[in-house]
Amino acid sequence: MSEPSAPGVRGAIFADTRDITPFRNGHVRTSVSGLADGLNDAIAGVLKGKAAGRIDVAGDVPKLKRLAGKTAKSVYDAIFTSTEPDSLIGVARTYPGWAGLCYVIAGLLAYKHGGYLRASELLQRGLSIRIDDAASQFSGSYLGRVVTRVEVAERIDVPILFSEESVFLALSHCFRETGQTEEALDVLASLPPSLPTALARCTVAASLERHADVITWTEGLRNADDLSAALLLIRAQSLRAFGERVAAQATLGEVLRRKKTSLALRNDALTDRALLMLDVGRRTLSPRPSIPGAITRKRRGGRQRSELETVDGIRKDVEVRRLWNKDFGEPGD
Repeated sequence: MSEPSAPGVRGAIFADTRDITPFRNGHVRTSVSGLADGLNDAIAGVLKGKAAGRIDVAGDVPKLKRLAGKTAKSVYDAIFTSTEPDSLIGVARTYPGWAGLCYVIAGLLAYKHGGYLRASELLQRGLSIRIDDAASQFSGSYLGRVVTRVEVAERIDVPILFSEESVFLALSHCFRETGQTEEALDVLASLPPSLPTALARCTVAASLERHADVITWTEGLRNADDLSAALLLIRAQSLRAFGERVAAQATLGEVLRRKKTSLALRNDALTDRALLMLDVGRRTLSPRPSIPGAITRKRRGGRQRSELETVDGIRKDVEVRRLWNKDFGEPGD
């Protein structure tokens, strides 16, 4: 189960203190980069003689040891040559002691192909079956290079080496895609702190309107890379939902501070900042009940000037956003 939602129960969850982590550099997916990534993967597969649809591996597929047994050879072939989960499921039924491992890899393969419902079923089934020692040793020897590209937040993909993070983050995304939002948050509760995990947890928590959790989990975050910038955007949205507009503005300023932040994320920050200005404008321009004789002509004139300055500020911010989109926005924005 996930932790209680009361603020202060747990602090920030984004600081990964490990010397070695399973995560590789994440990136912001756009329509253009998505097409380029797909083309690059296809070209790389052809050059390496690798059939499309197989499980992804960082570098070359590890070679099978000469003295490997019949079971290990069957599982090895099923993992590194299969393009569909069915082969792995067949091997799992043949060798029960290896079934948990085979179902998990089959689930990751189904996830790679976008079959989120089937992937969630296979992953859960694999996690529920205990594997024997031989299967565990095989996993440590041959699966260290297996990579799963997981969507940890909207448009944010992170390649993850085979580990509990790759399996649980993929399962959480499957739950999000199939409408099981509470389950998506629960499955991440036991993972160690890291930016990708924090992104996934805060994405789900924000969709559940658990904004207090998001604010607590992201306290002290700075914009050091695109993953942290994406997490700051979620924090700003939760602060705005909480009514903390000044803090939200400061958070968006942190997103815009680093010049090398992804243009897509900077564009989102500018949009959110304009929306915050509109919120402030609506609050300022909304009619307020007045007490007869309590407002002098001088005060009334000062309030009118303040309202005009607010309107001018909104117009300027919208104009800045229009110029930004003209110069740097994505095609079609």
